Formats: sequence, C-alpha cells, structure tokens
Amino acid sequence: MTNFDFMGKAKLFGLISFVLFAGSIVSLVVLGLQPGIDFTGGIQLTLLYPPGTKVDLESVRAQVNQVLAEAGANAPFYLQHISAERELAQGRATLDGVVITLRTSDETLAERLRQRFVQPSAETGLPAPFETSVTFIGAQISREIVTRAWQAILVALAGMLIYIAIRFRLRYGIAAILALVHDVVITLGVFSVFRLEINLPVIAALLTVVGYSINDTIVVFDRIRENVRIQKKTPLWDIINRSINQTLTRTLNTSGTTMVPVIVLLVLSGVALREFMVAMLCGVVVGTYSSIGIASPILWGLTRLSERLRSR
Repeated sequence: MTNFDFMGKAKLFGLISFVLFAGSIVSLVVLGLQPGIDFTGGIQLTLLYPPGTKVDLESVRAQVNQVLAEAGANAPFYLQHISAERELAQGRATLDGVVITLRTSDETLAERLRQRFVQPSAETGLPAPFETSVTFIGAQISREIVTRAWQAILVALAGMLIYIAIRFRLRYGIAAILALVHDVVITLGVFSVFRLEINLPVIAALLTVVGYSINDTIVVFDRIRENVRIQKKTPLWDIINRSINQTLTRTLNTSGTTMVPVIVLLVLSGVALREFMVAMLCGVVVGTYSSIGIASPILWGLTRLSERLRSR
C-alpha cells in the first residue's frame, strides 16, 4: 500500500481543477461547442469509391463550393475522409470515401450535390462512386435528439445521486455528483477548445464516462465508510488519506487497462471513431484524477460543514 499524503495536496488538486474547470467554462461560453448533424439537422452525403481510388478532400471541397455557388446557397459544410470494407466480386476490399455534411434542409441542394459526384469527374480526378447514400435529419428530429440527450444525462446524474444517498449518506452523493460535473465540463471543454464535433456517439461516451467515474468514486467512498466504522477515533482527514492509498492500486490498474484499448482505437480507427474515443480518453483520465483528488476532499469539506451546522 502506498502512503502518499493526498489530502495534504488537496489545495493543489483544487487549484488544478479550478484552472481546468474555469478554462472549460470560458471556452464553452466564448467558443461554444460544434454540434454535429445529429443536433443541428441537415444532410449527409456518403460516397465510397472503387479500390485503389485516393480521395483528395481539397478537390471535393472545391466541387462542393461550386455547387453551392451555382445554387446561390450559403450552407455551412465539412468533409470527413472515411474507409469502409465491402464485399466485392473479387473478395473483401477496403474502399476510400468521403462524407459531405451540410447544415441545410434543402433536399434539392442535396440532389444537385449527389448528381455532381455520381459521374466521373475530371476536376476531382475521381471515378464514379461504388456506393452513395444520402441521410436527411430534419430540425424537429434534431430538437428531439437534443432533448433526449440532456434528459439521459440528467436522469443518470439524478439516479446516481439517489443511489449513493441511500447506500451511503447524502453528502457522499453530493460530493460524487460535483466530481462528475467537474469531469463532464472539462471533457466538453476539450471538445470546445479543439473544435471537435459533438454527436450522438460522444453523448454515449459521456454517459459511459459518468458510469466509469462514479464507479471509481464509489470504491473510494466505500473504503472510507468502512474505515470510519472501524477507526471511530481517527480524524476523517487521516481516514480519507488511508482509504485513497488503499484503493490507489486498484484505481490505477482499472484506468490503465481501460485506457490501453481506447488509445489503440483512437490511433488505429482514424476519423470514424475519433470524437467517441477522445471523449472516452479524456473522461477516463479526468475521472480517475477526480476520484482520487477531487471527490474525497469535497466529501471532507461537506462533512466539516455538516458538523459545524449541527454544533450551532
């Protein structure tokens, strides 16, 4: 068992968290988030090309701009390079492709864009695509998705607060939820600073991170509760320190084994799972840190506050 004075470093942890949290809030207010088509509504055109075709995104961008200019449209758009496996006559092959996402509900514009790319193009040097697909997400659907995403997060937080309050005490639940808010805000701050897209997989990753982080925190809190029961005359400060040290190996081992596959997938999966994996990686790192250096000091502070209120 390690014997590090975590509580002695509580002010340092608090300062680090304050800087990260405040910076994230400022970024979220000033820069905001970059919502994906799931939340804004729009059109997504996916083009997959025959084996051996290399997609030049700049040439594709020029063609999209030309179509928009011809239509007199000013729809924001972005491109994403993709690779996908398909079963061909000569066997399974990996196809290069591009996803064109436009924040517009103009279906005529989407059809004009599709027509531009379904034929071989001298401007882009691309042959006719092997496969095309168009996805439409209306404003009503996107609003419903946003509402349900927020509902999912709030219900998850409320459920965890109730569970921890019943299993432990209310102050344990409050400390855990504050640590979770810390984790989610900092993770969203990373997305805001680096202009990464927020989509449904990212929301799924955030919910996964919430569950992961609360699990780490509960392990520490459970040890604190057991030690409080056994060592009734020991100051809570020392009990929290001992409890964190007793669970440290387990916490770091769990985090390490979780981060290895996440990092591998982040490196190897390309852009297809980039946002999801970034959310997972940030969440695991920040969640591990908060379960060690943030949740327990908050619990100590709430306990002291409760004792002062009772003594009045």
